[in-house]
Amino acid sequence: MKRVGIIGVGKYLPKKILSNRDLEKMVDTSDEWITTRTGIKQRRIVAKEEAASDLAIKAARQALKKTGIKPQNIDLIIVATITPDMQFPATATLVQNRLGAKDAIAFDLSAACAGFIYALIVAQQFIARGTSKNALVIGSEVLSSITDWQDRNTCVLFGDGAAAAVLAEVKSGGIVSAYLGSDGSKTDLLMLPAGGSRLPASRQTIGKKLHYIKMEGNELFRLAVKLMLEAAQIAIKRAGLQAKDIDLVIPHQANVRIISAMIKRLGIPREKVYLNIQRYGNMSSASLATALCEAVEEGRVKKGDYILLDGFGAGLVWGACVIKW
Repeated sequence: MKRVGIIGVGKYLPKKILSNRDLEKMVDTSDEWITTRTGIKQRRIVAKEEAASDLAIKAARQALKKTGIKPQNIDLIIVATITPDMQFPATATLVQNRLGAKDAIAFDLSAACAGFIYALIVAQQFIARGTSKNALVIGSEVLSSITDWQDRNTCVLFGDGAAAAVLAEVKSGGIVSAYLGSDGSKTDLLMLPAGGSRLPASRQTIGKKLHYIKMEGNELFRLAVKLMLEAAQIAIKRAGLQAKDIDLVIPHQANVRIISAMIKRLGIPREKVYLNIQRYGNMSSASLATALCEAVEEGRVKKGDYILLDGFGAGLVWGACVIKW
């Protein structure tokens, strides 16, 4: 099969910044409490007129510009999101239309915070098997739209943003290995209960705030450390490498304590880990994508480096991949 790699990245973050100090005025919390427990100092929030497709398009245009590929030459568009513009049509088709990528296959992928990794691997299969020549993979989220801003346990965690990657055949390097996992027996730990066919919108569901994120944080913390570690170890082994061979770890940016515990058990020093959680909080599928984009922009990723992407989210779903840049 063909080698597939990332040939360009781009991002878009809304202009509005919501700091921990701002949240102190909204709920019973403090900057110290949030920072100590999560590592988050601020997050971005969309403007009133912005939806997931708006963020995705801006990130996509930036990524495409860096590759020189014109939208009409894109074969595949995958948008990883749990906050689509609407239940249907897919946000990816809205992106396709506005970009002018008239010949692209376009669909959404729902894998929560692991969505970007899942989408990368799906896109890799399309290109490696010759179905598509290239792909535009986007993680785009407007989590502020499903956040209960009166719930101090969840509203401090989430933010909005988008980032994109362009994939194509490469002569060397590229995606070396991957591992994906899921466990549907633990769906109750992190979910959006209403709005689907199980609990359609009604006065009752709205009154009970069932259209907002519900989370069991303590159990998720334990599982996130365990499963992200497992995914990393398997992906590294499948790549024929050892942990010491990894030049940079880019983990899902959910909680700095989860990341610290995971890399300690993996045996990778903190200086080999990219963090931007302090600036953006948890943006679900957009978190890992944005962190990758910023790491590239800041020169933290160099040609020949081995990069480990590692994510975990609601489902439960998790996954990791090793990329040789």
